Amino acid sequence: MRMDQEEFLRLLAEVMSYSEMVQNAPPKLIPQEGLVADTVIRYLRPYCTEVGGPLKLRKLTYVANRSNLIIAYPGETDKWVSFVGSHMDVVAADRSQWKRDPFKLIVEGDLLYGRGVTDCLGHVALLAHFFKQLAIKRPKLKVGVAAVLIANEESSAISGVGIDELARRGEIDFLKNGHCYWLDSANFGPTIGTGGALTWKLTATGKHFHSGFPHKAINAIELAVEALKYIEKRFYQDFPLKREEKELYKFQIGSSLKATQIHTPFGSPNAIPGQCTISGDVRITPLYHPNQVIEKIQQYVRELNVAELETIGYSSFELHEEGIKGSIQMEISPNALRGIACDLNSLGFHAVVDAIEAVRGECQTFSLTGSLPLICDLQDQGFDVQVIGFGRMEAYHAVDEFAHLSEFAQGFQVLARIVANVDSEM
Repeated sequence: MRMDQEEFLRLLAEVMSYSEMVQNAPPKLIPQEGLVADTVIRYLRPYCTEVGGPLKLRKLTYVANRSNLIIAYPGETDKWVSFVGSHMDVVAADRSQWKRDPFKLIVEGDLLYGRGVTDCLGHVALLAHFFKQLAIKRPKLKVGVAAVLIANEESSAISGVGIDELARRGEIDFLKNGHCYWLDSANFGPTIGTGGALTWKLTATGKHFHSGFPHKAINAIELAVEALKYIEKRFYQDFPLKREEKELYKFQIGSSLKATQIHTPFGSPNAIPGQCTISGDVRITPLYHPNQVIEKIQQYVRELNVAELETIGYSSFELHEEGIKGSIQMEISPNALRGIACDLNSLGFHAVVDAIEAVRGECQTFSLTGSLPLICDLQDQGFDVQVIGFGRMEAYHAVDEFAHLSEFAQGFQVLARIVANVDSEM
């Protein structure tokens, strides 16, 4: 099996013509993934069972205009190879920041540009083209082949739309009997580990005062920074990169807690603020559970003694004469994502490694503390999940997002070899 590059590009151009309408940034931008699902259905309809073809198509919509699509090429047994997670929504794009139109496919030699070409409309088009080739060639397989194209991957603000709802209703339970490849990563890999994530907000309350009298103020910015430094120091002592994560899963860095935003109430530069809020996130390597991290952070805040934090110059975090002491509050988002450590002893893992080596001459597994939502939930539910993708990591969510046509062509061959490898073991 080989990709028909011209046909793939025509299909990809049609899929990406909807990219502006599938931006996912609620409440302003609610994607209409059904537009992409219908495009794939039109493309594959001549090969579906209703007209004598081998493909079974199921469009599943739980929220109006927001569809998921299951494509199945049955085998002779109840075993399955599945490609799951290629999503039909994209992150928002600001036209003014792009050198090219973000909402159409632009081809410049081997380079493909446009919002979603790497993440993840390129994979949607690739899978549709792959299943058309399966339907035309009709290989006799012991193992069935399935794809699950999903809605609502780029935002967790709205639930009950995508794969979470598919799993809750048991629509993809049949794929537990086999090997599941989450097709929404990059650089081939495979990606063997990802990070969990949670967000936090630290608020320091001090005393607002004229900057000419720093000894009569409690500087909330300085208090917030010193409190965060205390929390970070304890965090990195408690959550180092584990040996297994470094040597087996090849994580380059361990869990991290850091600030990403800072805010104070509107005021003058010659006034010391009485309140400061620092927000940030935590990325968590998969051998630590987010609940464990949350409990520890809450413990750090409880045990933090404001009076013992370091001050500089005339600053103080406690005004004894006035009976005023600075305070710290920390809110942690309850919607933590868990990372995943893939099963490196699985037939599914060895099948993808062999496939990538055969197509590209080498296979470079890697892990990262970036987060891919939903995967760990599938693993917990009994799916053998491996993670691959054929876009470019540096293009994820980026201005002038890009991918390589030649790498999608190699990805097509990787998919075919994965199926062949698993089928040969049946």
